Amino acid sequence: MICAEALQDYGLRSLGIGERLLPREDITLCEQVVLIGSGMIWNVYFGVLALAFGFVFAVALAVAKNQRARLIRKPAEWFIFIFRGSPLFIQFFMAYEAFVMLPRVGVEFTFLGVEIAAETRWFARAWLGALIVLFLNTSAYAAEIFYGALRAVPKGDLEAADAYGLSGWGKFRRITFPTTMRLAWPAYTNEAIFLFHATALVFFSSFPAFQQKGDALYYANYFADRTFNPFIPYPIVAVYFVLLTLVIIGVFGAINTRLNRHLPAERRQRLRIRPQVIR
Repeated sequence: MICAEALQDYGLRSLGIGERLLPREDITLCEQVVLIGSGMIWNVYFGVLALAFGFVFAVALAVAKNQRARLIRKPAEWFIFIFRGSPLFIQFFMAYEAFVMLPRVGVEFTFLGVEIAAETRWFARAWLGALIVLFLNTSAYAAEIFYGALRAVPKGDLEAADAYGLSGWGKFRRITFPTTMRLAWPAYTNEAIFLFHATALVFFSSFPAFQQKGDALYYANYFADRTFNPFIPYPIVAVYFVLLTLVIIGVFGAINTRLNRHLPAERRQRLRIRPQVIR
């Protein structure tokens, strides 16, 4: 089978499009590259959605942690402490056990006189359950990054905003938030890279792949078991993640340049990528 045929048959295999059966005999290098690349669609899916929703939640957590009121500050502090203080793999396991205990038939409730039946069985699937865990985990880490940047906003900027009559939401939107993002962005870029790398843990978590629609590591493990040669599929996964990391650096670097566009060239912060080996 030539590479073009492998791409046609297995290019979207992880989404259920193409050949239903995985190759079992005479597995070629093209098939491994294409199928593992197809599995990367799920890794990108987990990373992009967790990062997008996590960014919004992390900003809210950082602002809450910076408040003086204990009823607002303490829940944010405990949330950040719990998810930063426990291993991500354990969070996957605990979340799966919790989701499995949900009623299989769904939860029925009444809202404004209307009976609503909410499905719960999908929480035990990787596409939703694992995404929720990654979302909560990255929210906690990003919130701590944003909180540190929020505390580091120069007092002179805030005093200047007060002098111009800015207060409340206007002050936060035009002064505090942009400065916080500018200070936090290099560290947040490292968190984004780690998050995409952490999507590989979904394969080792308890969340099952639905109808063999797994991520990159799922297919790499399949090929390693079939060919008894792990030195081909796993390096392919590593190459895909290196390429994905380069894309993240490029995108976040462009955003960093945009955030610092008003500063002289010599004062602009450059991204310094320090990948985390372990959490």
